[in-house]
Amino acid sequence: MSTGRGATPDRALLLRLIVRWAVPVLWVAVAVAGGDAIGDALDGRSGAVRLVAIVGAWLGWAVAAVASVVPSTVSLTVLRAIVPGSIGVAAACGLAGATAGSVALSAALCVATSAMCATAEFGLTMAQASAYGDEVRIPLRAPVGYALPAAVSWVLWASSVIVAPLLLAAGVWASGIPLAALAVAGTVLLPRRWHQLSRRWLVFVPAGVVVHDRVVLAETLMVRRHDVRSLSLALVGTEAVDLTGPAAGHAVEVTTAAPVRVLRASASRRGTATELTLRAFLVAPSRPGAALTEAARRRLPLGP
Repeated sequence: MSTGRGATPDRALLLRLIVRWAVPVLWVAVAVAGGDAIGDALDGRSGAVRLVAIVGAWLGWAVAAVASVVPSTVSLTVLRAIVPGSIGVAAACGLAGATAGSVALSAALCVATSAMCATAEFGLTMAQASAYGDEVRIPLRAPVGYALPAAVSWVLWASSVIVAPLLLAAGVWASGIPLAALAVAGTVLLPRRWHQLSRRWLVFVPAGVVVHDRVVLAETLMVRRHDVRSLSLALVGTEAVDLTGPAAGHAVEVTTAAPVRVLRASASRRGTATELTLRAFLVAPSRPGAALTEAARRRLPLGP
């Protein structure tokens, strides 16, 4: 039955199921097509380069393959870090002389798999797989100010991870060593920051509504069921406190019957959290309609 605020539950569940299993199926296709492209690119290369390239490619593919069939928020972070890197591998194969046909097919499959991993439906499925009991987790869209540095750092990390081992295998020490150091440092430091984006949720529980977001908030925000006055799509000009980051796109406004204490995280790691008392706030679920549908299912009051 439709709530009038999004896709019907049956259609939404079907879409999530399709996306959920499209990723591992496409990833298998990437292995087949990518193997041909890598084989073409390595033709005539030294034994060391061939060994490093093949082992590295299969290692990355295997880690993502396991993550694709074991849904969790950790798997979501792993997939969104590794799968887009396959596009870089396909591009490198093209530059290394692989045939246009093998590169085109491999790149198309890599792009398709990456796009599936980036969808809100895939994020919903992975987040819900880590849920406890009778709770529904709806991921929050990334704040622009956090997502842009994360994307830039990912590009630098992925490039160094792909290129550095090949340069070292080829004996190009002057470039290979600095890039290898960058790859190691990035692998140690960056995944924790990326994982924070996978662990941002609007959570519906029997006791009420929870905002779990350690990027924007210093502590989890809990609004008890009897304190929820309404949930609705935010209107332009609303005076509700923005707890989205800010993030782009539609926001959901939560109004409360009593003042709620919130600790907003500092922009810097050493900064002090800011305490706020509010009666309305904004969050940015990846699927606002899904959030309102779940609120209606739990008989929480909906606004206009």
